[in-house]
Amino acid sequence: MSLPIWLGIDPGLAILGWAILQAQEDGEPQLIDYGVIETNKKISTPKRLGEIEKDLQGLIQEFHPDGIAVEMPYFSREIKAAGGVIQALGIVNLVSWRDGGVEPIFLHQASWKCHLGNGRATKAEVGEIIQQLFNLKSLPIDDSVDAIAIAYAGLSGLRNNIR
Repeated sequence: MSLPIWLGIDPGLAILGWAILQAQEDGEPQLIDYGVIETNKKISTPKRLGEIEKDLQGLIQEFHPDGIAVEMPYFSREIKAAGGVIQALGIVNLVSWRDGGVEPIFLHQASWKCHLGNGRATKAEVGEIIQQLFNLKSLPIDDSVDAIAIAYAGLSGLRNNIR
């Protein structure tokens, strides 16, 4: 029996962070890969969503995740990017199920950050915690950092029961 692989996703239309973790025999997760999917703000939203779809398909085909954890964003009325993020979430849902056969779990930002020990951690603080957890020399402070933490929370069993 193979050990579970989890894909973590920090959704966005301009930048979508992703990370792959795999459980190990000793119970400690191993960071396999991480990165971002960036789309050009100068092209239409449907084309940008198509790019996200294609790149996510590639990740699922390459890594075959057993679970997918996604941050469920919180929107205030002032956030202009909400529409794009919501559409990107739709693509994540579609590709997760259609290409991976996995229904993603959705985690509130505060819950996956609490799982790291600080529900109000900044991106830099999340990066420091992730560097320590996975014994990394360096880590870019971008959306992939959050995706690593989201995958870690999902692999560890954190659930918010968001449907």
